[in-house]
Amino acid sequence: MHLSVLYRGRLSSCNYDCGYCPFAKTYDTRAALRRDAADLARFVDWAAAQTTGLSILFTPWGEGLVRRHYRDAIARLSHLPHLRRVAIQTNLCVGMRWLDEVDRDKLALWCTYHPSQVSRDAFVARCRELDRRGVRHSVGMVAMHEHLDEIEALRAQLPAATPLWLNAYDERPADYYDDAQIERLQTIDPHFRYNLEPAPSLGAPCLTGESVISVNGDGDVRRCHFVAAPLGNLYDGSFAAHLRARACPNARCDCYIGYAHRSDLPFQRDYAGGVLERIPAMLGAGAIGGAASARIAAAR
Repeated sequence: MHLSVLYRGRLSSCNYDCGYCPFAKTYDTRAALRRDAADLARFVDWAAAQTTGLSILFTPWGEGLVRRHYRDAIARLSHLPHLRRVAIQTNLCVGMRWLDEVDRDKLALWCTYHPSQVSRDAFVARCRELDRRGVRHSVGMVAMHEHLDEIEALRAQLPAATPLWLNAYDERPADYYDDAQIERLQTIDPHFRYNLEPAPSLGAPCLTGESVISVNGDGDVRRCHFVAAPLGNLYDGSFAAHLRARACPNARCDCYIGYAHRSDLPFQRDYAGGVLERIPAMLGAGAIGGAASARIAAAR
């Protein structure tokens, strides 16, 4: 058995101030940070005590890597013999020295570029440093109108094998993207339309609740972040009796960390070995990035 765990604790603070994000420049109290650190330590202890295979993705509301307890947790988890992958969503704002303590064969980073918060050159330099250190990573952006040229410029600067994924702008009106813009964005991310126009989910087969679970700071287990019904608790083991194949109960799922686990969509195949960190299968990563870079260079 292999279990993938999506962990989202109490952390909600972020050092960035993106206009489209509800957590921009929010602050956790010291008490909240202490509680988050204690919750995280408990979770890491649980993971260390397991004997079956694990993969873990941290999906904090805020920025986790600016907090020492997340960096330390990732380092410890990466050295567990039964852990296949530990990954975290991050804006990649922190330095790289902490990576010296991590087993980089098991680490992956899901990195988001925010043009209003950091220069492209600085962000790309960090990505190249990850490459130099051998750290698996994907890069992504929110595809806002004002950033379309920036998306193409970023694709051209990133190493060809670095996958660049795109999320549709959440607050868009119905006609926000025209056909030409969608074609531009699909040149960068061939899976963009799955995020832009989510397929109906109700009744669709999904691995969440079977081999994928969501866990909060209290250890409450749900099948995913987007289904409220509890399956039990991680720490008393009550969730395990409820793991089984099941269909999605929601009308639609418009977030990658949800729909990527649907077996009727291509992500389990196209992202084999990298679903949690949003990295296409090895051949796909280089081919997608290289083809997009070539087309953009030719257009210029």
